[in-house]
Amino acid sequence: MRTKNSNLAGNLSLSSSGNLVQSIYKNKMFIILIVMILGLSMASEVFLTKENLLNIIKQVSVNVILAAGVTFVIISRGIDLSVGAILAVGGVVAASIVKQDIGSTLTAVSLAVAAGGILGYINGFTISRLGVAPFIITLAMMTIARGLAYVYVDGRPIVALPKSFLFLGQGNFLSVPISIWIMMIIILLSHLILRYTIFGRYVYYIGGNEEAARVSGINVKRIKTIVYVISGLFAGLGGAILASRINSGQPQAGMSYELDAIAAVVIGGTSLNGGVGTIPGTIIGALIIGVINNGLNLLNVSPFYQMIAKGLVIAGAVILDMRSNKSSKSV
Repeated sequence: MRTKNSNLAGNLSLSSSGNLVQSIYKNKMFIILIVMILGLSMASEVFLTKENLLNIIKQVSVNVILAAGVTFVIISRGIDLSVGAILAVGGVVAASIVKQDIGSTLTAVSLAVAAGGILGYINGFTISRLGVAPFIITLAMMTIARGLAYVYVDGRPIVALPKSFLFLGQGNFLSVPISIWIMMIIILLSHLILRYTIFGRYVYYIGGNEEAARVSGINVKRIKTIVYVISGLFAGLGGAILASRINSGQPQAGMSYELDAIAAVVIGGTSLNGGVGTIPGTIIGALIIGVINNGLNLLNVSPFYQMIAKGLVIAGAVILDMRSNKSSKSV
């Protein structure tokens, strides 16, 4: 009897240990984020202040919006390198509308989002209908969209925008920046779509096994086109918010933003092989990047060293994620 009881206790102990390890693997990026926050709070008295924490979230809001769209794309086993350039197009379109007093802030934002959606549709159509590799066409669109932004404003930024438009990126509601409210709406909407709709399930199916999804009757071409439209729409919205925040429509805005967006998605656990990923994970990834940037600034670390540190943390997080995925598969 004692032997059986001891064996049972041993099995329970092993099971508990296994569950603990799996739980740590599952929440590893959240744990890393908490460790970073604790470390920086001890290194800087300013870090945990309400003002600084709001500043971090405000700074990452545009990246979260971009990354939410990129999450759809990567789950479907695609990639979008053009979101930074599409953001610039959205920004100059919105700025030109309010600067020339052609329409209201709502009209300007709507047209910026529409412009992003059109460019996203071109990406999706070319990938799904013409069979061009996502990396190639979105790389080409990155250059095309950037050129369109420069041509649209003749190479000159649009400055001194109306106060009514600046409220979008600089205003507050209930002591919380408007950009954060918009970010939360995008987060909620994206999460609900991916988690609770048929379209969301189709995105996961296509990323997991595109051929099986096609055989089962899913309109793969349509779904793949839509995910790039979503990415473009969010990039256009991000462009309008950024233009409002910096009081300028800059054709060079959004340089390398696509890298931060993709990094946030991958750090958050979305697999580049498709079929796996969540919006909450993407938020954690974006916050990790934002905390790195903010913390190193507070510690007065040279921008050159910041680039190195940021790259190392991103590479380490991705390697850890890949190793943990391999471990979970072997188990």
